[in-house]
Amino acid sequence: MTVFVKPNKRTCGANNMTETRDNGGAPLAAIAASLQRERLKAGLSLTELARRAGVAKSTLSQLESGTGNPSVETMWAISTALGVSFAQLVEPVKPKVQVVRAGEGPRFSAERADYVATLLSPSPPHTRRDVYLVQAEPDRPRESAPHMPGIVEHVVLSSGRALVGLLDDPVELGPGDYIAYPGDVPHVFRALEPHTMAVLISEQA
Repeated sequence: MTVFVKPNKRTCGANNMTETRDNGGAPLAAIAASLQRERLKAGLSLTELARRAGVAKSTLSQLESGTGNPSVETMWAISTALGVSFAQLVEPVKPKVQVVRAGEGPRFSAERADYVATLLSPSPPHTRRDVYLVQAEPDRPRESAPHMPGIVEHVVLSSGRALVGLLDDPVELGPGDYIAYPGDVPHVFRALEPHTMAVLISEQA
């Protein structure tokens, strides 16, 4: 017995990805966001990416606007031209959540001050910033020699009080106060109360 199957959107055009994710097809919104993100990350214009992938510029423009009719072949050509996996273009980016509990993380103590810096978040690739939790006591200040040129330090005081900033002109901070100062000149962190804590972000401009 021969069985005939009525054609429908799911059985026609195996190479076409016309449906939305809700219908089991291509996630057009995810493709639009991923394509634009990866193209800009690669520093390519629509024209140049179209040339490298061998597809029409209008096709790319439609895909980045969340429309169009992307085929498997088109998506493979684009992913190859961008040097990324096929999945990176069709799967939505999942938010990355990082949690460091109190007391966790590599800790570094100062030699001549009661000052401990815990590294919470080192610089990811292609960024130049580190995040630290600072714990200090009011005995001796933490005086820092100049760091690399272009370094800027950001400090938000969490608890206690402290003098923070340039060595010859520090600013008194209380809980919730914020200061930014060049880290490539001598600077200081002097706790004025026991159990002073702060978040320090070291950024290279």
